[in-house]
Amino acid sequence: MVTVIIPALNEAQTIGQVVAYCLSQPVVSQVIVVDDQSVDDTVAIAREAGAEIIISASRGKGISMKEGIQAARNESLIFLDGDIEYPEDTIALLAKPLLENEADFVKATFSRNAGRVTELVAKPLLSIFYPGLAHFSQPLSGMIAGRKQFFSRIEFFQDYGVDIGILIDMFLMRARISEVAIGHIENKSKPWHALGKMSREVTRAIIMKAMRQKNELVNLNELELVNLISSEMKSVMEDQVNQMKKMVVFDMDHTIFKGSFIETCADKYGFRKEYDQIRLHEKDASAFTKRVSLLLKGISMDDLLHTAAEIPMIDDIQSVVAMLKQRGYLVGIVSESYHLITEYVKNKIGADFHLSNQLEYFEGKATGEVRIPSYFYHNEESSCSHPICKTNALRHLSSRYDIPLDNSVVVADGENDLCIIEQAGVGIAFCTTNELVRFVADGEITEPAFSKVLQFAN
Repeated sequence: MVTVIIPALNEAQTIGQVVAYCLSQPVVSQVIVVDDQSVDDTVAIAREAGAEIIISASRGKGISMKEGIQAARNESLIFLDGDIEYPEDTIALLAKPLLENEADFVKATFSRNAGRVTELVAKPLLSIFYPGLAHFSQPLSGMIAGRKQFFSRIEFFQDYGVDIGILIDMFLMRARISEVAIGHIENKSKPWHALGKMSREVTRAIIMKAMRQKNELVNLNELELVNLISSEMKSVMEDQVNQMKKMVVFDMDHTIFKGSFIETCADKYGFRKEYDQIRLHEKDASAFTKRVSLLLKGISMDDLLHTAAEIPMIDDIQSVVAMLKQRGYLVGIVSESYHLITEYVKNKIGADFHLSNQLEYFEGKATGEVRIPSYFYHNEESSCSHPICKTNALRHLSSRYDIPLDNSVVVADGENDLCIIEQAGVGIAFCTTNELVRFVADGEITEPAFSKVLQFAN
């Protein structure tokens, strides 16, 4: 019998059907979902579908895989992703070489064009350092199967190098390795921003394994070839980025602003106690927005704008926005604050667009009523289950400007930004104190300056 191990993070929309598929297969007697501390309903849905749950002690795919291996009751193990619809025969095809004692390790290949990192980095490096592995069509595939006794001896990387590292270790342990075709799947291609990071981590994994195996430094000729491969990858990426339509989205509070607009108002107009109580007890996003807006009743538009003008902005925001626009990016703001304020900030920094809630006014004063625009609400294309989420606004912008989500950069700081940071092509955690925000982000800026955004938005 076989154990299926599924590392997962925030995959509530698909994890149930993946677990159900696994348990429907006759050879499967155990399904383990190793959760990387998801903030959605991944754990509850997976448990209800029949999976055993492990909450990972530390985030990272390699650690999750190791924890799943330790909990597996079977000798034959299969690793699958939690966000893919698999062909019916996937598990049977992966398990067959193990159960019939024809292989010790199996990698899945599937019909799609080979990825750029595979063709430009992984295969050339394997041909240099491990020519015995160069024939594999998809050496970076994460859909694998193998014997527990072999997996238990592997050193797992915690980044994009994990899958190639496993393949190399299996090869060095002289495991019998096979590659099986499982048909066609809609596998998520890595967004453009991730390719550079992925290529570096794959390169690092292969070279580290090679150096340890040889017990000596890789020779200069091999390093020269590595540099040529890296240069080729960089050239391909630069050409692609220069040709694409793309955008950068900034959060406003505690990101562009060195503070929060509504908290500044709470201190200035004397409703800090009421605001803190609402923030502490109100968990519904829509109700929170409406209750907080009532606290602004009677304050004039002029006073609100003067309050916004008193909040300092990150010093280099205007110059960075100008540089991003020179590079061909649309630049804008997505905020849970108010249209009047985000429009002021948009004009101040020279941005192209802004999305936010619409505070209502009568005779120049706030009525306390607020309209939450439809683009914040959950719909059939939403990528999370939250009733209101900034990710829905990001999708709205993607549709409006005909810019793929993969070509978006999001810069934000808070727990309410988790989804939009994770779903963007590049998610950047800006001066955050939230560990999960750091984890899901593709990059982090720890100093109050935006110049490093330019490194992610080439």
